[in-house]
Amino acid sequence: MARQKKKLTRAQKAAKKARQEKTMTVFRNGKQVRVKRPESIDGMDVDEFIRRNADPLWLHQNAMWEYLDNDDKK
Repeated sequence: MARQKKKLTRAQKAAKKARQEKTMTVFRNGKQVRVKRPESIDGMDVDEFIRRNADPLWLHQNAMWEYLDNDDKK
């Protein structure tokens, strides 16, 4: 006869949910591995969020010149 599966306690469910939010499961060398999720803001990558929302002054102050638009209109 098969063993009956144990139900998780409230604390165990909360810990499982927190772990799933922080990590994701991927395959490496044919095995499932838990890795840390990449950081995101509003579902976007951090760099993409900065590109879309930062003004040129902030980009200059934080030395992110590669994101500045070069509008040479001469």
